Amino acid sequence: MNRALPLPPVPFASPAPLPRYDSVDALRGLAMVWMTVFHFCFDLSHLGFWPQNFRVDPFWTSQRTVIVSLFLFCAGLGQAIALHQGQGWPRFGRRWLQIAGCALLVSAGSFVMFPHSFIHFGVLHGMAVMLLIARCTAGWGRWLWLAGLVAVALPPVAHQLLAGAWAEAAPWFNGRALNWLGLVSRKPFTEDYVPVLPWLGVLWWGLAAGQWAMAAGRERWVQWPLPRGLRPLALLGRWSLSYYMLHQPVMIGVLTAVAWVSKG
Repeated sequence: MNRALPLPPVPFASPAPLPRYDSVDALRGLAMVWMTVFHFCFDLSHLGFWPQNFRVDPFWTSQRTVIVSLFLFCAGLGQAIALHQGQGWPRFGRRWLQIAGCALLVSAGSFVMFPHSFIHFGVLHGMAVMLLIARCTAGWGRWLWLAGLVAVALPPVAHQLLAGAWAEAAPWFNGRALNWLGLVSRKPFTEDYVPVLPWLGVLWWGLAAGQWAMAAGRERWVQWPLPRGLRPLALLGRWSLSYYMLHQPVMIGVLTAVAWVSKG
């Protein structure tokens, strides 16, 4: 009597893809769209089409604050989801290397365009540092809410001290070696500045909110179905890093060509 031989195991079988949370992706996509409009207006100003003061005008500075907050809050939510799904350090490390590598490219590219105010610690630089901190502190649970509050409160306190009683220490904290911490008496002259403090607090709040939402019986807060009209936002949010790296070179290139032709 013939017996069927057992099938050999399939080597290097690919694990099942982890589910996406469209609502989180769409929120990140919304930040990308808003950022694109903001950068388009900045490029118009930079090329002289529509002069605006992006450094001090509250209309622009407040928008930048909201956009960066959305990005970092979504990054915290993403870390909570990743930990809930059991994603380990190897996968985290691959993504982290992508972010850190892109941060270096941003510094190099901005140095070519703005040699006196190039980006030495922008949103990607800050995110690379903050994601490592968030990964190591994810076990703090509810204390993340308090930690976030402290992180947000520290910079204004440091500003008062460095402008007053600790004025002698201000040059050290304002210098490039330490200003990435965010404990400064004046902001550095740079095209993008996202220090660890206070922005780590926003990411911590996103992580805390994600952990709360991923608890038993609460996943509906991050799993609600998207209307058809918002699905493109979710798709954009899934490719946020690639889009972030490409959108500005494309826009500035097109607008530079328009400026050249209009002056031709």
